Amino acid sequence: QVQLVESGGGLVQPGGSLRLSCEASGSIFRNIDMGWYRQAPGLQRELVASVSGGGVTYVADVVKGRFTIAREGNTVNLQMNSLKPEDTAVYSCYEDSSGYLYWGRGTQVTVSS
Repeated sequence: QVQLVESGGGLVQPGGSLRLSCEASGSIFRNIDMGWYRQAPGLQRELVASVSGGGVTYVADVVKGRFTIAREGNTVNLQMNSLKPEDTAVYSCYEDSSGYLYWGRGTQVTVSS
């Protein structure tokens, strides 16, 4: 019932920038909590950033100062600057619908020379 369409993943050099976008459709409410998780091989999936339906944003400490999240309607953007090799992971967009999380397919972000 909910579809999340992601874009923006790819290969970038250390110190570079990348912007991830996620557009949600089919949501019951116009303003719903959305955000991004990431998972690197061998590591736990971690919350990177989120924005609530009320517009409150959260950015994980490990990426704070480098990543920013912004929402326009049902689209969320994750601006990633000063990327490091350790940022390499599969990034997945989510929508929190009353405690049930819908997921995008995930997009690979690779930071490498």
